[in-house]
Amino acid sequence: MKRNSPRLSLHQPETYQIKVPGVLNELCVDDASLVSLTVEESTDGQPISILTGTFDQAALIGLLRRI
Repeated sequence: MKRNSPRLSLHQPETYQIKVPGVLNELCVDDASLVSLTVEESTDGQPISILTGTFDQAALIGLLRRI
């Protein structure tokens, strides 16, 4: 069976959006030019930090470990 959707690869960068409860600062991100950091308010009024960027698997794991 052939799929029409693209498959994720461990070697190709992909764009991710990571939502974390609370407010993160830019110190959590090594290279702020690769990651967009915004803070929004959730439906219950609590802050949510949203990190958006394009990473390969190694960079993604490194970012997740820092946060």
